[in-house]
Amino acid sequence: MSLRIPLRPLTRILDARARGENPDNVEKENLRLRHEGLRDKMRIRAESRLLLVALCFVLAFGAVGWRMAGLATSVPTEPRIVSQGPTILNTRADITDRHGRILATNFATNALYAHPHDLIYPRAAAEGLAAIFPEMDADDLHRRFTSGSRFLWLRRYISPEQEQQVHDLGEPGLLFGPREMRLYPNGSIAAHILGGASFGEEAVNAAEVIGIAGIEAHYDDELRDPSRVEPLTLSLDLTVQATVEEILAGGMTLMGARGASAVLMDAHTGEIISMASLPDFDPNARPRPLLEGDQADSPLFNRAVQGVYELGSVFKTFTIAQALELNLYSPFDMIDTTGPLRMAGFSIRDFSYYGAEQSVADVLIHSSNIGTARMAQSIGRERQRDFLGSLGLLEPTEVELVEAASSRPLLPPRWGELSTMTISYGHGVSTSPLHLAAAYSTIVNGGTMIEPTLLRRETPQAGPRIISESTSRIVNSMLRQVVTEGTASFGEVEGYAVGGKTGTADLPRPNGGYYEDRNLNTFASAFPMNDPQYVLIVTLQEASDPSGNQPRRTAGWTAVPVAAEVIRRTAPLLGLRPSVEHPLGLQLSSSSN
Repeated sequence: MSLRIPLRPLTRILDARARGENPDNVEKENLRLRHEGLRDKMRIRAESRLLLVALCFVLAFGAVGWRMAGLATSVPTEPRIVSQGPTILNTRADITDRHGRILATNFATNALYAHPHDLIYPRAAAEGLAAIFPEMDADDLHRRFTSGSRFLWLRRYISPEQEQQVHDLGEPGLLFGPREMRLYPNGSIAAHILGGASFGEEAVNAAEVIGIAGIEAHYDDELRDPSRVEPLTLSLDLTVQATVEEILAGGMTLMGARGASAVLMDAHTGEIISMASLPDFDPNARPRPLLEGDQADSPLFNRAVQGVYELGSVFKTFTIAQALELNLYSPFDMIDTTGPLRMAGFSIRDFSYYGAEQSVADVLIHSSNIGTARMAQSIGRERQRDFLGSLGLLEPTEVELVEAASSRPLLPPRWGELSTMTISYGHGVSTSPLHLAAAYSTIVNGGTMIEPTLLRRETPQAGPRIISESTSRIVNSMLRQVVTEGTASFGEVEGYAVGGKTGTADLPRPNGGYYEDRNLNTFASAFPMNDPQYVLIVTLQEASDPSGNQPRRTAGWTAVPVAAEVIRRTAPLLGLRPSVEHPLGLQLSSSSN
């Protein structure tokens, strides 16, 4: 405890008076000394505080520097999220075409929800929302707002323009939650391949995006992996895909077809450059599946993969290729084509009569059912089944779509001699256009097995050998002559040496038998035939050419012209230059139409 010095001490006052001095000066001097003492004390306290602050800054910056030095010298590691409970992952990798163009990406937006108890004017809010979102009903919204609920989801995602309009309503009870939605910037292009995505687990501040169909569902885990930084690159070419869809839609309209599909495949790598199915849909607004009726009537139905059909005479190529490979026939051997050919009460007829005998080459060129059936008798049931199985025509394809696993070919319950004969020309076994594209690729590429893929490949597939290179060359010559002399004359595209085979198959009735006026038209083609690089399959369901006096429903009049236009438009996009055709080295037939 310190004693305060009095300002007017009595002893000093008496001494001052004795010396004749003014006693008031004693008080002034004591006051001055007191002020100086206080000033010195405060200065020392301030200096101490500044020193403490400076020391704190030195320690803080020293710690930051020490940490930075430690990070700079440490080995980099992948950051990991540590959480005590489940988290919602809202990161999804992009999907691009073979050239890096975006097919599917993410878009930052907001969800819209309401706290009804915070609404100032529920009726006005309901009417305002109904004006912004036409699918909402003002009366229904008002009922929900006044039902006593404390939380209501209104929209899973909204556009920036809609968000601003909701803001303008000025209601504190209308709130927004951040969302990352899946965006398909090209609309309906490649819709059946991409499939679509939707929201899985949802919370106010986040929602996970999950694939629900197509390649989005097949690669859902990989696309949702937070550590993935690169997009999923597909084999598709966006420009080619858009072109194929445009031409296919035009042909479908012109021919009055109920549906259509196309598959364009690299015959050596198995890459699907384009795959289209019509009618289609926009994956940004994916429609609901049909709850009743024929699922093939839904735009969600992928005709190229899920559609299994009796494809008709396009199967004759496989029969002839196997017969040549087994050395049962040569291209110039003559086949008895007198008809009708009767077997087990069933009559096999040709669409047109070309004489009592035809060469093996002419059987394909003129599409003789009778000649092909007689060749199948020589091959036999077991060998035929094994050969079609080796081409991948009897099992689902392993293409990277969730729908592919359920697209199992339909086989006869009893594969007897009659089935062997009808299957030889495409009746009795039902497969998809994608199956057909892979099988034709195997036949024309030199004879090695091809499996279709939607992922980009840099090198050809090294599949098992199915037929010899010499057999492949002979069949390619025949397919070329089908276009130059046979049923696919409208398939000629100058400079690209197109080859292929037509197929016209009656559609089966639900209760047995076949429709007489409803069919599936197919053209299985390859180009250029001197060195086949690509296979194109085009199918049109219930199409007819209206240009004549009567509707013409065969593939030569419907599917072939559409395929020719696809080749004419896409071949330059694929980097193929038109060229003068070189002979294939084997004149297989001297016949002409």
